[in-house]
Amino acid sequence: MSVPRPDLAKTTFVVLTLVLLITSSLWILRPFLGATIWAAMVVVATWPAFLWIQARLWKRRWLAVLVMVVILLLLFVLPLTLAITTIATNAEEVVTWVRKLISQGPPSLPGWVQRLPLIGTRLTQAWNELVAAGVSGLEDQVAPYIRQVTSFVLAQAGVLGALTLQFLLTVVIAGMMYTGGESAAEVVRRFGFKLGGQRGEDAVVLAGKAIRGVALGVGVTAIVQAVVGGVGLAIAGVPFAALLTAVMFMLCLVQAGPTLVLAPATIWVFWSGNTGWGIFLLVWTIIVGTMDNFLRPLLIRRGADLPLVLIFAGVIGGLLGFGLVGIFVGPVMLAVSYTLVDAWLRDEEPPPSEADAA
Repeated sequence: MSVPRPDLAKTTFVVLTLVLLITSSLWILRPFLGATIWAAMVVVATWPAFLWIQARLWKRRWLAVLVMVVILLLLFVLPLTLAITTIATNAEEVVTWVRKLISQGPPSLPGWVQRLPLIGTRLTQAWNELVAAGVSGLEDQVAPYIRQVTSFVLAQAGVLGALTLQFLLTVVIAGMMYTGGESAAEVVRRFGFKLGGQRGEDAVVLAGKAIRGVALGVGVTAIVQAVVGGVGLAIAGVPFAALLTAVMFMLCLVQAGPTLVLAPATIWVFWSGNTGWGIFLLVWTIIVGTMDNFLRPLLIRRGADLPLVLIFAGVIGGLLGFGLVGIFVGPVMLAVSYTLVDAWLRDEEPPPSEADAA
C-alpha cells in the first residue's frame, strides 16, 4: 500500500497565506493596538471591582459599564493628562525661577566643604571660580541646558493632544470589553487550551493574575507615593508642589522612586535657611521613599504569588523594551515563561512499564 506523499507546495502556500492574513490584520489594526493592549490590561486588573459594582447595581451590566467608564476617566485619563499638562504648562515658569536664582548670584560654600577628604579642595576651587566669573558667567554656562530642557518640554507638549486622544480611545475600548468580558475570556482560555492543553489554559489564567498583581503593586503604589510626597512638599512650602507631584508620579511608575524629587527639595529647604521644615521634609522623604518596600509586595502578592525579583525585572525590562505599556507586558511575559518552565521541571517521569523493563 503506497503512502500518499505530502503536498509541500500546498502546505507552503497555506502557511504563507496565514502569515499574510495575520500580518495584514495587525497592520490595519496598528493604530488601535496600543489602546487595545492598555484597555485589556485595565479590564483584567479591574474585573473583580467591576463585578462587585454590577452586583450592587441590580446586576445591570450597562449601569456597571457606565460607572466603570466614569471611574476610568477620573482615575486613569485625568491624572495622567493633568500630570503631562502640568509639566508642559509650568516649563516656562521653572525656567524663569532658575534665572531668578542665577541672578541673585551663587552663595559662598560653608567652611566644612573644604575640609572634605579627596573632593573638598577641588570642589571649593571650582566653586570659587564660578563665583569669580559672576552672574554673567553662570548664565552662559547654564543657558544651553535651559534651552535644551525648554525645547524638550515644548516638543512633548506638542503630542499632548494625541496622547489624550489615545487615553480616551483606551477608555472606549475598555467599555466594550467590559460589556462582553466573559465571552472574551472564554475565547482566550480556549485558545490557550488549543495551544498547550491544560497547561496552556493555566498559563492564560496566570497571565491575568500577573496583570492584576502588577496593576495593584505598581499603579496603586505610584499614586500613594506621589500623593503623600506632594502633601509633604506643599506643607513644607516648596514651590511648584503640583509640578513636582506630577514628576514624582511619573518616576514612581517607571520604578525610579520619589526620592529623586524629594531629596533635592529637602536640600533646597535646608539651603533656604528653614532648618525646621528641612528636618520635617527629610523625615517625610525617608517615609515616602521606603513606603514601596512593604506596600508594593503586599499588593502584588494579592494579585499573583510570584517572585518579586521576577516582577521588578519584568517592570523595568518591559519599560525599556516596550515603553510605558511594557510595565504590564514585561511581568506578564516573564510570569508565564517562569510558570511554564517551573511546571516542566516539576513534572515527574512516568515509571517504566514491564514491557520497557523487559
